[in-house]
Amino acid sequence: MKRLLNTLFVTTQGAYLYREGETVCARIEKETKLRVPIHTLAGIVCFGQVSCSPPLIGLCGERNVLISFHSEHGRFLGRFHGPVSGNVLLRREQYRRADDLQAAAAIARNIVAAKAVNCRTVLLRALRDHANTVDTQALTLAAVELGRIAGAVQQAMSLDSVRGQEGDAAQAYFRVFDHLLVAQKREFQFRERSRRPPLDNMNALLSFLYTLLAHDVTSALESVGLDPAVGFLHRDRPGRPSLALDLMEEFRPILADRAALTLVNLQQVKGSGFTRTETGAVVMDDKTRKQVLVSWQKRKAEEIMHPFLGEKIAVGLLPYAQALLLARHLRGDLDGYPPYVWR
Repeated sequence: MKRLLNTLFVTTQGAYLYREGETVCARIEKETKLRVPIHTLAGIVCFGQVSCSPPLIGLCGERNVLISFHSEHGRFLGRFHGPVSGNVLLRREQYRRADDLQAAAAIARNIVAAKAVNCRTVLLRALRDHANTVDTQALTLAAVELGRIAGAVQQAMSLDSVRGQEGDAAQAYFRVFDHLLVAQKREFQFRERSRRPPLDNMNALLSFLYTLLAHDVTSALESVGLDPAVGFLHRDRPGRPSLALDLMEEFRPILADRAALTLVNLQQVKGSGFTRTETGAVVMDDKTRKQVLVSWQKRKAEEIMHPFLGEKIAVGLLPYAQALLLARHLRGDLDGYPPYVWR
């Protein structure tokens, strides 16, 4: 199994990243503040006014270190990666399956079933851990609905029907998401999912974590030779990493959503760390963003037992493991794609 490498997050405005031999250096106000060996990095994520030297970009391309650029508040702007790796035959098979509605539906069904099961598990964990403080009836009803969807979507159905089931699962889950908050309920009240822009503190936190997850999943797909832009569940759209969004459905509830809930319920982030702009968008301040990044990296370093592979791996390698399993399925080594189901 691949070794878990670090991700370098650069949030200091005006930072300049450059190459010094085999090292990534960060200069701030004419002083070098950081040196990181390139072989320890899987990716570099830049927020806001952060620039990179051409020699550093070339080094990252040679060493398959993905560089992604975001606005200061986390909105994705673009990415740089080196030459495409992997077997061209794998990508050709990926494109053929994506164009075959039946084959695409078979993969999408497994992804949506895993999403529903993982959402259900998040709710059941809340019922177990906070039975005296949550609305047990609302969470129980939602868990039953998600269980029904997980079973129903496994039946033979069209790709459009699978997409409809995915929408139903998201609706059932987010309808009770506010009940999962047991602290700071006024500051982080959740009514509905809002994006582009996020309209409340919790949505701003979720969107930022989803951005981090998208970076990791995209990098994992490219590392095994798959095209992140061509998915099975999500429709093709220029500039959208549809396959990355497909795999993210399995991970959103158990990685990003649980991370957000932990940060809020343990009061590691505060409502005062978020502000509303003139456009109505809610953004987090630099201190809060750094706290989220530290928590995210710690979570990725934890180990879990992968149910299909039967071995312990770091949480941060889950996207890579699933990308590898999807590639094996497309090559014909596995009869079906085994999604990650949290237990």
